[in-house]
Amino acid sequence: AGLLLLSFLTSSFLSTAPAQAQIIHAGQACVVKEDNISERVYTIREGDTLVLQCLVTGHPRPQVRWTKTAGSASDKFQETSVLNETLRIEKIQRLQGGRYYCKAENGVGVPAIKSIRVDVQYLDEPVLTVHQTISDVRGSFYQEKTVFLRCTVNSNPPARFIWKRGAETLSHSQDNGVDIYEPLYTQGETKVLKLKNLRPQDYASYTCQVSVRNVCSIPDKSITFQLTNTTAPPALKLSVNETLVVNPGDNITMQCSLTGGDPLPDLVWSHSPGPMPPNSFVQGGNLTIWRIRVEDSGYYNCTAVNNVGNPAKKTVNLLVRSMKNATFQITPDVIKESETIQLGQDLKLSCHVDAVPQEKVVYFWYKNGKPARFSDRLLITRNDPEFPPVTCSLEIIDLRFSDYGTYLCVATFQGAPIPDLSVEVNISSETVPPTISVPKGQTTITVREGSRAELQCEVRGKPKPPIIWSRVDKETPMPSGTMTMETYDGKLRLESVSREMSGTYKCQTARYNGFNIRPREALVQLNVQFPPVVEPAFQDVRQGMGRSVALRCTMLKGSPMKVATSVWRFNGTLLAQPLAEQQDYSELKVDSVSRETSGSYECSISNDVGVSTCLFQVSAKAYSPEFYYDTPNPTLSQRQSKNYSYILQWTQKEPDAVDPILKYRLEVRQLTQRNTIQTFIPVQKMEKGLLLEHILPNLKVPQSYEVRLTPITSFGAGDMAARIIRYMERRSPSLPTDNTCRFEDEKICGFVQDKMDNFDWTRQNALTQNPKRTVNTGPPTDISGTPEGYYMFIEASRPRVTGDKARLISPLYNITAKYYCVSFYYHMYGKHIGSLNLLVRVRNKRAIDTQVWSLSGNRGNMWQQAHVPINPPGPFQIIFEGVRGTSYEGDIAIDDVTLKKGDCPRKPIGPNKAVALPGSSVPALRSPCLSGPLTFFLYVLLR
Repeated sequence: AGLLLLSFLTSSFLSTAPAQAQIIHAGQACVVKEDNISERVYTIREGDTLVLQCLVTGHPRPQVRWTKTAGSASDKFQETSVLNETLRIEKIQRLQGGRYYCKAENGVGVPAIKSIRVDVQYLDEPVLTVHQTISDVRGSFYQEKTVFLRCTVNSNPPARFIWKRGAETLSHSQDNGVDIYEPLYTQGETKVLKLKNLRPQDYASYTCQVSVRNVCSIPDKSITFQLTNTTAPPALKLSVNETLVVNPGDNITMQCSLTGGDPLPDLVWSHSPGPMPPNSFVQGGNLTIWRIRVEDSGYYNCTAVNNVGNPAKKTVNLLVRSMKNATFQITPDVIKESETIQLGQDLKLSCHVDAVPQEKVVYFWYKNGKPARFSDRLLITRNDPEFPPVTCSLEIIDLRFSDYGTYLCVATFQGAPIPDLSVEVNISSETVPPTISVPKGQTTITVREGSRAELQCEVRGKPKPPIIWSRVDKETPMPSGTMTMETYDGKLRLESVSREMSGTYKCQTARYNGFNIRPREALVQLNVQFPPVVEPAFQDVRQGMGRSVALRCTMLKGSPMKVATSVWRFNGTLLAQPLAEQQDYSELKVDSVSRETSGSYECSISNDVGVSTCLFQVSAKAYSPEFYYDTPNPTLSQRQSKNYSYILQWTQKEPDAVDPILKYRLEVRQLTQRNTIQTFIPVQKMEKGLLLEHILPNLKVPQSYEVRLTPITSFGAGDMAARIIRYMERRSPSLPTDNTCRFEDEKICGFVQDKMDNFDWTRQNALTQNPKRTVNTGPPTDISGTPEGYYMFIEASRPRVTGDKARLISPLYNITAKYYCVSFYYHMYGKHIGSLNLLVRVRNKRAIDTQVWSLSGNRGNMWQQAHVPINPPGPFQIIFEGVRGTSYEGDIAIDDVTLKKGDCPRKPIGPNKAVALPGSSVPALRSPCLSGPLTFFLYVLLR
């Protein structure tokens, strides 16, 4: 394939870099802007696709997580998050607006968190309603009618309203009979058109037009209303009463008729609670329900709307007759606080049914089959206030032997085809209050998870009341979903129990269908046994050849919480391993890791209920290399041969975990071909974080390649890492054709503001200066002397404080010469001038900033030029740093920045200005304003 691999490897410095992140958009954004507090705002139309990308740097490669807050008022992250460098939301909705966070983390330093606010733009259809008032004026001579047309819309950004009468746009100034205003305390955005003292010309067609000024290409919307002398709000009448009682199985029709309204109102039937029943049919204003059921009861609403005045509404409370749950209670003498039936004491028998309508239920009492007769000793209360509403009680005063017998309570809807309900109570010397207990051996029930459990409480007494079960130790529902469960035989049956059902259960007697006394209680403990939960489920164990390693499988949870047996297997073969009792773990020691002892170790732990397994993969394999993705300009082109080379950089993950790495196997394959070229790269030195480098030459333009890199130790091949190399021609940013940036363009030649400084440089000219700017500081014009010429300056007035810095950063320039000369004009006039610094940022393996020139203090009201020669060893940027002085008369400006290849003009101004950085071949001269490890020649000249 004509591909020659250079078989050499260079090691540079220890390279771990904390994560850095930047958010860019790639979706259907309307605009991305910075607001007044430097907040990034991403504006998008509702229904479009949101795409945000989080561009990250750092080594090892950071992991990215997207999260969102509900809005500016909430700092809580949503429960869901996205692990991906790209966040994509199809058909975004308004509620999905808010602040989105990109968090990049690689375990080095603190995570990088960047955010952007997403502003979703929308414009709903407007709603127009009409209201009117009529008031007496001047006694009773005439009436004044005022009409209000209210237009409401939901939008973002706030909508602009335009009112029209026909084709005429209305305003206050054109018509004294018109008033347009925004009311208080309204939902959404509202504008009201008030027609005062309605005139004949006011009967016309009115249009409310709403607009968000075509933001996000959202078109205007409008709604029109025809106002006439017959315009009126809706009015209704119903063919049935407001409360309608029917029998199950009936067919009913409710007619809702319009009695007024212009324009013609729309009629709508609704039901609450819940939707309209499936057996209902609406035609016009008629609602028919076929074969009505008990569950069809509720409120049925007929509503008429024509946007004039308030909607008209009529409601029918539909009740379907029903009776269920007949219960009784025996209440001994309350005054004597008795809990038993005794001769000579009072006794009350109560009867209740759940019915609809409840107040229409009639109760009848019988004794031994004959109607109970009212007397001085036998009192019947139709609605006993001591019990739930419409409970009927029969009270026996001074109980005698002759009062013993069978009492029957019958509940009925008189005249309705609803079956009666009855309940029977036997009063005798054998009628005794209940007792409750747990059968012997049933106090604690132990079952296995997934099986059936039965909890039992025994009740004695006559009559036997129902038993109510509940949980004692947990405020959680019973398996049925309710907080209590009722049983009539005292047994609570639980199917397919889970470990969460373990705990204490309480059984107690009910106060109905028995004695109305303090409940009797008992407790039952349920223990649900389940298999062990162990860790680790899987662990990758790396160790050097000949070293020992201990493998431990730990039981975290289980019932019983005790290891009964443990079994170890190596590559499926059983190993003998004794286990001490009462342990919550099992451990195996591999005395010496070798090729023979490397493989899969499996530990199966049992607690006599079930088995869980830990899996260990033991080997001396090296971990995979970690590619370095932040190499500046890794692609180098040779246009003549149409080839390019690539600088491949990586570090080794945990090199000390196994034996030393001897070499790497490098495999390179062109993506469009199958054949692979393989070579080996020897390793001289290896330590954690050491950045390794290898050049791949003679790659074909514009082909992409797959690169596989595998570390080799004395054990053999380790884990492989792969990546794709794609050809990308990188063009060096350039200054204008004459190599001078005069800042006449808003793009300012690719210079950008530093986000990590205190404030920004400002671009202005004599025409855009603030007329209230501080006098006695700053230039009157740019270097050209014309009012139209622009320059960059720092504003020293408030809120700036002493020492605040503003940094302006150039584009990244590729190296095409050994020496460069940076020339620029500066203006430093004012008694509070701080400092102007020039720095060079070299972008090689990592960014290094070095201050190469500095000047402080008042230099007079004139532009002066500086020349700074540099020889950066790699791609570089230049940075202008303005430092605010002690007060507000300290504006600093720059203009006409030039970057040229070669040396600067040789015109030294003094030995204290000529300096060289440490490591240069030029003798170093002391300068307080230079520091840093970058090696290149510097000679400062001023002209």
